[in-house]
Amino acid sequence: MKIAILSDICSNVYALKAVIADAKSKKVDMMINAGDAFYGPIEPRATYELLRDNNFFNICGNEDRKILEASLAQLEEDDILKYAYEDLREEVLYWIQDLPFEKFLGADLYVTHGTQHDDSVYLLEDISSGKAVLRDEKKIIELLDDVESKFVVCGHSHTPRCANLSTGQVVLNPGSVGLQAFKEELPNPHIIENNSPDATYIILDVDSSQYNIELVKVAYDFENAALKAQSHGRDDWAYTLRTGKILPS
Repeated sequence: MKIAILSDICSNVYALKAVIADAKSKKVDMMINAGDAFYGPIEPRATYELLRDNNFFNICGNEDRKILEASLAQLEEDDILKYAYEDLREEVLYWIQDLPFEKFLGADLYVTHGTQHDDSVYLLEDISSGKAVLRDEKKIIELLDDVESKFVVCGHSHTPRCANLSTGQVVLNPGSVGLQAFKEELPNPHIIENNSPDATYIILDVDSSQYNIELVKVAYDFENAALKAQSHGRDDWAYTLRTGKILPS
């Protein structure tokens, strides 16, 4: 079984198209989207249509949930949130509402966006220093709680990473398809930068006796995505899409 694992598309349908083409060229059997597909100033609705057309297995991420739970006041305060909400339209919002928070795909594969109990917590990254570094293994195992699957898929941090644990488990974060840097204030101010515009994803190839994990970087025409973000007044996103860095203040 060869599985393409994606996360954090962030409405970037241009990057998604390139990743799907790359995954299909590698003859994958299944494609997984680990959440946060639609929040962004690019193409939320087109992203949804491409996911549906390609039979992805989809998980709801914290920003997908944010769109669903948005109040009128939040829509007026957050221009990206309002754009995504209006672009997706009602039938897609109902579709997102039905997405699972987590999913066991057989005995050996568990998928969630953040952690088992909180989609807004990084499973692998400690950001207390203001940057993303690999957590202490003890804390990762604590956050896994009673999940015993051999392979654990997470997203949320936009940081491609593979961690082998002493439990025999392997935790996989494919990084981000659509946005290679961001800054966040909670739970404390921090910045994540991948320093490249390329999309990232993972291919997990498993048979009865062994497995192979490939962290994949895919170049795509990021300029189209950047121009779309600029057309919605988001020069900060456009800079990040072109560079994989945060726009200097």
